[in-house]
Amino acid sequence: MLTRRVNKIVLLPVLKDHGIVGVTMALKNLFGAIHNPNKYHVTAGDPYVADVFMLPPIRQKVRLTICDAITAQYEGGPSFLPQWSWPFNGLIVSRDPVALDYVGWQIIEHKRAEKGLKPLRELQREPAYIARAADARHRIGTNDPRLIERVEI
Repeated sequence: MLTRRVNKIVLLPVLKDHGIVGVTMALKNLFGAIHNPNKYHVTAGDPYVADVFMLPPIRQKVRLTICDAITAQYEGGPSFLPQWSWPFNGLIVSRDPVALDYVGWQIIEHKRAEKGLKPLRELQREPAYIARAADARHRIGTNDPRLIERVEI
């Protein structure tokens, strides 16, 4: 369906932790479009999450990501566990999926620190695929906070 019937894609992920790949938002949202995505969760999804997003039927069609951050989850994901959730009460919207994932990752890391949890890097699940998606080979978007404009309303 993605390759034959869809012209444009709007991603609608939730701001949440992922117990294997760190976080799951815009970039990882399309893992459901591939066969046996469970095989590509090794090495915290790097480089696989960025590589899937590079596939032409995906990269050429994604136009916007609207991340539901009304109730966000900082641990225990991807399944919803209320004890690890908090009311962030927001939406994160971007045409750049890498920038959106970087911002969302930082929000989750901030909440983890506030709750006394270790950073994802120390748990071997830092989402390195976000930097990979921004590298010279992939060029999906930017993870440079100096180039990301954040507007809060």
